[in-house]
Amino acid sequence: MDRQAIMGELRSIIENFLFSQGLDLVDLILRYEGRDLVLRILADKPEGGISLGECANLNIQISQILDEKDTSKERYIIEVFSPGLDRPLRTKSDFRRALNKRVRVFLKEPINGKLETEGIINRVEEDLVYIDLGGEAAEIPLSKIAKAKQVVNNI
Repeated sequence: MDRQAIMGELRSIIENFLFSQGLDLVDLILRYEGRDLVLRILADKPEGGISLGECANLNIQISQILDEKDTSKERYIIEVFSPGLDRPLRTKSDFRRALNKRVRVFLKEPINGKLETEGIINRVEEDLVYIDLGGEAAEIPLSKIAKAKQVVNNI
């Protein structure tokens, strides 16, 4: 089985399990770190705020599920993390969760002559994110967003 097929299978198993626990899969990363293959799982509650203890319990539960399913012949390390305050924004629900918050958006192609923009999310409708850029409004299609995250101010 190739890497993409393995990732698809892992994503399906983990996403279904997390959903059954009332949690969201934020991101799934499988990569080599030195000689070790690491499966990094970013999970969170829909409203945010997963605890360290919950991550530890999920780590044990997911490890058991993946061992039972025998998803990969290769050995790997599983790490379950909270995505933190500056979690990536990818889906419509991610952007809705960040409503009225400052975000930084990196675009796949320029909008209003810019590939990067920062502002406050006013609303999210269909496949569009509306951002106040400080008096100027931007209407950004989700399909044109390469990367986005909430801006966390260090006080």
